[in-house]
Amino acid sequence: MKTRTLRPDKVNVITLGCSKNLVDSENLITQLQANDYEVGHDSNDPANIVIVNTCGFIDLAKEESVNTILDYADRKSRGEIDRLYVTGCLSQRYKDNLEEEIPEVDDFFGTMELPGLLARLEADYRHDLIGERFITTPEHYAYLKISEGCNRTCSFCAIPLMRGEHVSRPLEELVRQAEHFARTGVKELMLIAQELTYYGLDLYKKRMLPELLEALAAVEGIEWIRLHYAYPSKFPREVFEVMAAQPKVCNYLDIPLQHGSDAVLQRMRRQVTRQDTTDLIRYAREVVPGIAIRTTFLVGYPGETEEEFEELCDFVREMRFERLGVFQYSHEEDTRAYDVEDDIPAEVKAERAERLMDIQREISYELNQQRIGEVMQVLIDRKDGDHYVGRSQYDSPDVDNEVHLPADEAYLRTGDMVTTRVISATEYDLIAERVVE
Repeated sequence: MKTRTLRPDKVNVITLGCSKNLVDSENLITQLQANDYEVGHDSNDPANIVIVNTCGFIDLAKEESVNTILDYADRKSRGEIDRLYVTGCLSQRYKDNLEEEIPEVDDFFGTMELPGLLARLEADYRHDLIGERFITTPEHYAYLKISEGCNRTCSFCAIPLMRGEHVSRPLEELVRQAEHFARTGVKELMLIAQELTYYGLDLYKKRMLPELLEALAAVEGIEWIRLHYAYPSKFPREVFEVMAAQPKVCNYLDIPLQHGSDAVLQRMRRQVTRQDTTDLIRYAREVVPGIAIRTTFLVGYPGETEEEFEELCDFVREMRFERLGVFQYSHEEDTRAYDVEDDIPAEVKAERAERLMDIQREISYELNQQRIGEVMQVLIDRKDGDHYVGRSQYDSPDVDNEVHLPADEAYLRTGDMVTTRVISATEYDLIAERVVE
């Protein structure tokens, strides 16, 4: 028997996947709140309407999204919620299949269908809210999505199928949003996109990331600006000159490189060689001494031989990246690579991923040991037991190193920027003490 509505007009938005999805959820929440909805995010509080913002990037993400939808569909069948909507990448890519398989869902929406979702909820799309956004992150940092979509042709990637072609946001609009964030107490902006370095080509007929960085650095109250998800081919090297000259731009770059074998890079259609990448990284380190390079690699791509994998391992040993993550290849429908046999066994993919991370663990430990005695600024994210936990300019939330400070030395607040000295280190964390200035 259907139960009565638990709390009319209360919405719970569930976000799965990456920070770009999180921004989409925050925009949705902003619009709903402006229409007088009470909204929770990933909340355990009762709500009669649930919106699941899905990820469809790789197999594990798709599985998590489907399981989450099924869980809420079951709750709807039991009368625990009244309405269930699904949006995001999985819904964009597999809408027809999902409608057939999970009829309990009231409606499915793609990645660019926010106005339609709002209309389904009898809410108006408020154009006057552009430049403003409710944030679900701690109040001292926020993600700033500078563009949507991707024009690259990587053979393994389904993102263009889900997000479409590259569309830059106007520079002035991004500055207005940064000013809004600063007024609300945000100190750190993390610039995100499917591909940062393409920014501006569609609107201004040139790569405008350096100019955007200068404009954002002029916003009073913003102290750190961090770059995520760049692409090595035709990278605008002026970015490094801005980084070196502008203290607000963190000495940090997230640049997924995917592989270190020219043969694999060619099959991946990456439009770049190992030497191209080596030259770029060396240039970055020359212009910005101490820059932290974060990258990710993909192992188990179809046809990847042991010799090609060893080339990747040698590349990692040679370049000694400060931050590194590894993905195992996922055979994605409608990508160019899907026409090629997925011939690397799952256990081999897992073993190669672990071997690569073993190499990186040793590198990370050695690099962290070299930081002992270094004085650095740390942004406090939270208190955890008897320690404060924060990050240096070389680290992004959730994926990179953290800095731990004893809580009994001083009272600190979330969002405080403090001067510290590193006193010890592990593979992925630094232990520091506060320096009284």
